[in-house]
Amino acid sequence: MTSTANRSALLVTHTGRRHSTEHAASIANDLVRAGFEVRVVASEIGDLDLPPGVTPVFGPAAAEGVEIVFALGGDGTFLRAAELARPNKAPLLGINLGKVGFLAEAEISDIDQAVADVVRGAYTVDERLTLDVKAELDGELIAESWALNEVTVEKGQRAQMLELRVDVDGRPLSRYGCDGVVCATPTGSTAYAFSAGGPVVWPEVEALLLVPVAAHALFSKPLVTAPTSTFVITVDPYTSVATLCADGHRVFDLPPGAKVTVRRGAQPVRVVQLAPRPFTDRLVAKFDLPVLGWRGTKRR
Repeated sequence: MTSTANRSALLVTHTGRRHSTEHAASIANDLVRAGFEVRVVASEIGDLDLPPGVTPVFGPAAAEGVEIVFALGGDGTFLRAAELARPNKAPLLGINLGKVGFLAEAEISDIDQAVADVVRGAYTVDERLTLDVKAELDGELIAESWALNEVTVEKGQRAQMLELRVDVDGRPLSRYGCDGVVCATPTGSTAYAFSAGGPVVWPEVEALLLVPVAAHALFSKPLVTAPTSTFVITVDPYTSVATLCADGHRVFDLPPGAKVTVRRGAQPVRVVQLAPRPFTDRLVAKFDLPVLGWRGTKRR
């Protein structure tokens, strides 16, 4: 049994959903009883009925020094929690209280067991590849961010096609008239990149993905490159404005002529694994795949 001395956890939850806050309060109670210091983001604590001993925390240092970060909600909550966990190198445990929750390790029915496993220290930690991105205009930095799932460059005006040139590893690849381009990690391969026609990549694979979105081009297939590759996406100087987006919620405007550079992130996200589970099983469960076939099994 792991000692609970000086152990701490941060709870991040979707406070707009009542059942999410109820589960957060339950987990906080269990952790406090087990001897943990429990932290909650200050902007969320007013919506939660939490026990004494819970500490409100502020800003990007909310996860500093914690043993684990709980993300209670869907994939959006997980990505928000990753912003706090990553700079502090804190392991992140997702508990799915949403619909699909592809990033979550545990489901709502597993909450009690998940907390018990954390208290016992019965978990391992994997590292997930991330992306670093920067945007420049005439050599001047205009935006900088990172992503766990994907970075996108998309058209800023609905009625106009975006003109982009993509370079890979310093060499020109293609020019696209398109709605945008998705640069994704293996973790993000089941998110936007998948919806845009990209492949599913097992999380253990180290690779980067490039997926054009609605490209008006003969060659617009998704690409899987080495993890050391660098993508440079240039917004044509004569095209419309564009938008740079990291993980769906860090958004920056890109003027014509902007150059976006995407490469492997310098710092991964550390993700908690409670029990060994083949990724194939997760894929089947989350996408409800017909393992018996669309027409069922054939009779002999």
